[in-house]
Amino acid sequence: MNMEALEGQLTADFYNYETLLSDDERKLLVKARDFMRTDVKPLVNENWEAGTFPKELIGLFRESGLAGLPYEGYGEHKAGVSNLLTGMMAMEMSRTDASVATFFGVHNGLAMYSIYSGGSQEQRDRWLPEMAAMDKIGAFAMTEPLGGSDVAGGMRTTAQRDGDSWVLNGAKKWIGNATFADYVVVWARDLDDNHVKGFVVEKGTPGFVAEKIQGKTAFRIVENAEITLTDVRVPEENRLQGINSFRDVAEILRATRGGVAWQALGVMVGAYELALGYAKERTQFGRPIARFQLVQDLLVKSLGNITASWGMLVQLARLQDAGIFQDEHSSLAKAFVTARMREVVAWSREIFGGNGIVLEYDVARFFADAEAIYSFEGTREMNTLIVGKAITGQSAFV
Repeated sequence: MNMEALEGQLTADFYNYETLLSDDERKLLVKARDFMRTDVKPLVNENWEAGTFPKELIGLFRESGLAGLPYEGYGEHKAGVSNLLTGMMAMEMSRTDASVATFFGVHNGLAMYSIYSGGSQEQRDRWLPEMAAMDKIGAFAMTEPLGGSDVAGGMRTTAQRDGDSWVLNGAKKWIGNATFADYVVVWARDLDDNHVKGFVVEKGTPGFVAEKIQGKTAFRIVENAEITLTDVRVPEENRLQGINSFRDVAEILRATRGGVAWQALGVMVGAYELALGYAKERTQFGRPIARFQLVQDLLVKSLGNITASWGMLVQLARLQDAGIFQDEHSSLAKAFVTARMREVVAWSREIFGGNGIVLEYDVARFFADAEAIYSFEGTREMNTLIVGKAITGQSAFV
């Protein structure tokens, strides 16, 4: 093994997964690591506590050049990168803060990937360069106030063709970045054929209103919004040309669901590293608590969850790169890794004792944010049913 390649490797990377990246890919990962630690981390706790999004983050990400990396022909790395690197970068960002990682993931993942995979070449060339440069910010509007897991068959937001335009009516909820996004990918059911279609609604379009959701106990930096669409007129040229049914939308969700699993891994790693560092420094009964058997037990169980989850996600990335991964692959990863994440953040907070509920020590933020990750992009129950159908051949959906 090339030990030089391991310089600066994370303590949580017990099986040296980073060595699976090429030298160039690892340089990009380390660049993201340094950026999150140096530029982002100082902004986190103050804004998390206040429930505010620091707008300077957009400029910092713009300067970092990290946006657009997965998309060949766009962003600073024109050749595109592997799904393994994309996943590890999502992990790296969540290792510092899940809210900031979600802001970036909504823009760079959900919104950009919807356009990249569902748009025509003209649409890609029209929107993606500005988004890769972070000159324009994207959002993704699917979840509705009265619908979540049943969105495939129960989408209430509608689209009606009217000449060269479409008229959208309805409501969306929990839409990250929507209060300030320049482009919002809105999903709506076509009244004529009853199929779901995608539309890019540009900032300032009449009838589009986004109101920030207040009082959250997780992801407090993310500006989630409740959107109302009242006779919102969108030109046909802003309808994603490659999306003709929810089956096409599912292709997008399959990829992004795997990204959430990587994000959950990052939360595990961040919480574990905090707990390990605290255990080495905190003394009780005249010695560091890291010398106590029960503390070591919690740390080792956490490391086991991290290592198992990381290995699963490495193989998921390989299946993606090979173009052979299925819904059940990403669903199993999302269900399994987020459940392991819940355990790790709880054990990590436990090691901190009373200090574990104080924001100053960071672990409380990881503990709270984990609950949001556990629920979005498909609940554990829904992902379990997807995998269950795949392995039994029997659908248990009601």
